[in-house]
Amino acid sequence: MDLTPKPAACFLGNMRPALPADDLLRDRTYRRLWISILTSSFGGQITLLALPLTAAILLHATPTQMGLLTAMEVVPFLLFSLPAGAWLDRVAKLPVYVAGESLLAVAVASVPLAWWAGWLDMSWLYVLGFVIGTVHTVAGSAAQIVLTQIVPRARLVEAHAKNALANSTAEVAGPGAAGALIRLTGAPVALLANAVLLGLSAFILRGIRVQEERRSAHPRFMDAMREGVRFVAGNRLLVTMAVAVGVWQMCHHAALVVQILFATRVLGLSEADIGLCYMALGVGTVTAGVLGHGVSRRLGAGPAMVLGFGFCGAGWSLAALAPVSTLGMAGVALMLLAFGIGATLVFINFLALRQAVTPAPLLGRMTSTMRWLILLPAGPGAILGGWLGEHIGLRAALGVAGAGALLLALVASRQPLIRATRELPEPTADWSRAGRLTPPESQPGEFVP
Repeated sequence: MDLTPKPAACFLGNMRPALPADDLLRDRTYRRLWISILTSSFGGQITLLALPLTAAILLHATPTQMGLLTAMEVVPFLLFSLPAGAWLDRVAKLPVYVAGESLLAVAVASVPLAWWAGWLDMSWLYVLGFVIGTVHTVAGSAAQIVLTQIVPRARLVEAHAKNALANSTAEVAGPGAAGALIRLTGAPVALLANAVLLGLSAFILRGIRVQEERRSAHPRFMDAMREGVRFVAGNRLLVTMAVAVGVWQMCHHAALVVQILFATRVLGLSEADIGLCYMALGVGTVTAGVLGHGVSRRLGAGPAMVLGFGFCGAGWSLAALAPVSTLGMAGVALMLLAFGIGATLVFINFLALRQAVTPAPLLGRMTSTMRWLILLPAGPGAILGGWLGEHIGLRAALGVAGAGALLLALVASRQPLIRATRELPEPTADWSRAGRLTPPESQPGEFVP
């Protein structure tokens, strides 16, 4: 039974003769994962617009409330990341990934149901944000590990670049369609389309077969969790990247909570206008997805990540100067274009570097620990952006985010460890130095990648 949508199957079938013999998309398992990412990303574009538009237009949220809504998606990372990593190193990751996509489908479908029943308010959206954050905390970490089980470590930058290309393909076509759908049906109802696409993504993932090695895991849960933290703390590259990307996340979330409000309330853009602007985000991520691997090879993984910080900072700074005219829409589009390029360069290199340096038995704990560290500043960043937007001005919030990211790029470019990291490192050979507690003992029924 053909589990992939016919148009995608035809598209890939036409692509194969033009693909290089060793292209990752020739691998059936990776191709299936890539199609699932593409499908889920199309749905994500609807939520990206519909959720904040529901809050801003339908529920008349204040900037502070928008900041709280964004912060609610970050809180689960702070609460659950560390225990989730220790748990993921003991179980099969693919079923967790599938369950996460399914749960997200149910969660986003609750918004139109609550709207029809007259229950929808900001409290409902706060709970939804918490659920979305929880799924991303657990299933998102599982998804990153599944990739390492499918793709050789030496090709992780290439794989992340192709995944970014799948996301960016959705970002080019998705926002325009999402904006039109939201204008036609209303933001809450449009979320039903995302629920359907997430369900399809989970269905496609169920067809993937991953052989997970049965390995030993530490018998005591808390000791295993501490072991992951000690590994990260003992690796200078991971610590340096966690600080840099954490500061970037603070700037990103400060800008994120105000950019929809800025576009609608200051510049007067409609839902359809905003959808068109978000297509520029897709153009940026497509550009970086296609060229990112080459940029990383030419500049090195560390410098390419720093370049991404600079692109994001420049975009937010330009948007803060956008005039209230037709040029204002162009300013928002340029901001999203620069963010698409910058964020893609940051993450294809950041993810590949942290996975390459980590031994397989620690991937789950490293992933969750790093996600916990980089998102610690995200909640305060969201609150700060909302406070600045409400008490000083929406332009000021974007300007502060832009200036912060540009300063980060300058400081990070002067860090020898980042500047000198040009190739993917080998996994740490002796990870007892990074906090290994005792030799692991075999635990029946426990799985580690």
